[in-house]
Amino acid sequence: MPDISEKRRLNGEVDKRLFTPAGKTRRRPEAIAELMKDYIRSEELRPGDRLPQERDLIDRFKAAKGTVREAMKALETQGLVYTRSGPGGGAFVATPSAQHAMELLSTHFFFDQPSLSDIYAIRKALEPEVAALLAGRVSADQLALLEGTIRIYDHPPGDPEEQYRQRVAELDFHSQLAQMCPNPLLGFLCGLMHNLLRGLPLARQIYADPAPSSREEGLSFQYRLMAALKDGRVDDSRRIAAEHMAFAEAYMLARAEVIERSEAIE
Repeated sequence: MPDISEKRRLNGEVDKRLFTPAGKTRRRPEAIAELMKDYIRSEELRPGDRLPQERDLIDRFKAAKGTVREAMKALETQGLVYTRSGPGGGAFVATPSAQHAMELLSTHFFFDQPSLSDIYAIRKALEPEVAALLAGRVSADQLALLEGTIRIYDHPPGDPEEQYRQRVAELDFHSQLAQMCPNPLLGFLCGLMHNLLRGLPLARQIYADPAPSSREEGLSFQYRLMAALKDGRVDDSRRIAAEHMAFAEAYMLARAEVIERSEAIE
C-alpha cells in the first residue's frame, strides 16, 4: 500500500507546506519578521548586538504592540533572536544553531516520516562527496576527535545499553565529518539526514536490537576512510564512503525487515 507521500504523488496533490504561492499575502507578523531580518542584514548586526526597543519597532513598522511581539517571537523560535530581562535587557541577535535548524526541519516530517530508504538515498548521494572534499584537509585535532568517537565502539558492548550508545556513536562519527565539511550546505544536509535517522522509531529499534550488529564491518570502513582522508586520497575517500553507505543501507533494511516481520507475527 502506498505511503502518504506516495499517495500525494499518485493523486497529483501539491504539498502546500513546501512553498508560499506567488501573490499570497503574508500575515502581518510574518511580514514584520522578514523586515527585521532585512534590518539585521542591512545594519550588519552580529550575534550579541542589541535590536531596537519595542516602542521603536512599533513606530518603525507602524504596527500594534501585539503584532510586533508576535513577529519577535517568531524570530526567537527560529533561533535568530533572544531576549534578556532585567537591567540591560531587551532583544538581541542570536547565534544561529545548525542543530536548532535541524530540529525545526525534523518537525516538518513529524507526521509523514521518511523511510530508511529515503534517508539512505540521500546519504549515498552526499556523504561520498563530503569524504572527497575532506581528503587531505582533516587536521590532527579533527582526526583525534574522530578517533575518540571510534573508541566508544571499537570493542564489543557489555550490555544492551552500551550497545545502543555504540550504535549512536557510529552515526556521530558521520555527523562529525559533516560538521568538518568545507561546503557548509552539503555538511548541513548530511547532518539533517543523521538527525532524521536518530529520530526515526524504526532506526531506534534497530539500534536497540540485541542481535549481532555491523560494528566490526563499520569499523573497517571507518578506519580505511580515515587513512584515505589523512593521505589526501580523494578518489579512495569517495569510494570507501560510497561502499560504507551501501553496506549500512543493506544492513539497516535487513534488520528492519526482521523487526517488522516479528511484529507482524505478534
